[in-house]
Amino acid sequence: MAFLAVFGLALSLASGRLATKWNNELARTATIRIIAPPDQLAGKTEATLKVLQTTSGVAEARALTGVEQQALLAPWLGHDLRLDLLPLPQLVEIISEKVGFDATGLRLRLLAEVPGAILDNHDRLRLPLLDAVFRMQLLGWGVLVLIFAVVAAMVTLGTNVSLAANAQVVNVLRLLGATDSYIKQAFVRRLTIKTFVGSTLGILLGLLTIWAMPSVDKSHGFLSGIELQGEGWIISLLLPFVFGVVAFVATVNAANQVLRKIS
Repeated sequence: MAFLAVFGLALSLASGRLATKWNNELARTATIRIIAPPDQLAGKTEATLKVLQTTSGVAEARALTGVEQQALLAPWLGHDLRLDLLPLPQLVEIISEKVGFDATGLRLRLLAEVPGAILDNHDRLRLPLLDAVFRMQLLGWGVLVLIFAVVAAMVTLGTNVSLAANAQVVNVLRLLGATDSYIKQAFVRRLTIKTFVGSTLGILLGLLTIWAMPSVDKSHGFLSGIELQGEGWIISLLLPFVFGVVAFVATVNAANQVLRKIS
């Protein structure tokens, strides 16, 4: 369970980093799609760039080259695509300043000065992506909560079985003058220490597994981003203590209930 908890934590933290990265990248970028006959495309592209130069909040604007547009279409149409055979629109990339620009005002200017130029500020793409990443982050935290609940249930069951199997020993200890608090302390200490040691080993194994995974520099896939950074390592090292606290509370509650039943 501790091994899985490390991956649940890593998934949640990686989802948070991914959401921040996508939000920063997509929030400050926009695209203008220029649709025009081939003989008018260059003129409208130049006119669009002039409009953007005088637009407040636009830090940089440039027209994508044919090679760049081909690279964008390659995943769908292949790498052997000849753009000169297709009436493709010209794409203009916009990078905004931190304060951003007035998208509505820019659309109205383009409509008046450059007919056929359409602004796309990526909101339709960005918001669903962020929503999906947020749900994935919730899934990771939900896995952690579920793991702690399962650990509590397992410790409770172990306490019940252990005390029930030693009911006669408990009665003898009572006859010798031992209090329920003394008896309970013996079981609580043993199960709590076992849980702490076991969770420590599981977490160390999980950390070694995550450390051995390919880094983001070597692979740009999402799974390569499931790693621990900064506070993630600190939280992971605190997990054994959390498991220990969960085991302690579950054991105390279970022991109190069982000892009341043993006459």
